[in-house]
Amino acid sequence: MTNGATLSRERADLLAGLGKHRGFLRYTVQGLTDEQAAQRPTVSELCLGGLIKHVARVEDQWARFAVGGAEAMFADDADWASGFQMGPGDTLTGLLAEYEKVAGRTDELVRTLDLDAAHPLPEAPWFEPGASWTVRQVLLHVIAETAQHAGHADIIREAIDGQKTMG
Repeated sequence: MTNGATLSRERADLLAGLGKHRGFLRYTVQGLTDEQAAQRPTVSELCLGGLIKHVARVEDQWARFAVGGAEAMFADDADWASGFQMGPGDTLTGLLAEYEKVAGRTDELVRTLDLDAAHPLPEAPWFEPGASWTVRQVLLHVIAETAQHAGHADIIREAIDGQKTMG
């Protein structure tokens, strides 16, 4: 854990990068109704509300990994497929509020955790067997995941009403 009030340049850069891509993702849902956020206007199964839900869930899982390793990462039994959809009772406002809570917790970890601390990755075909990731690698992965899904969201939003995040 670090103890300074001033962030290092690296921590500030990580927070800025993550914040930028979170902002792009949030921008894609501005002004939408719950019904629009649940639409699937492409052949993909993805919807905008589902992307917000997924990114929040994945960021939360990786934050738990950064603190407690693979066991902590999978502490919930959430259904993976439902994490990409707006379920009954989900609202865009509620999903954004949950994402904001997750983001706040992650940001605090960026400010406080040892970026060099590492945990073995969970066993999965997409991870090298026996590999470990540092907190820094986890954060870079969360930034990349958020950026990728912000791009997906931009395409979906453009298909709904022509709005684009950039351009």
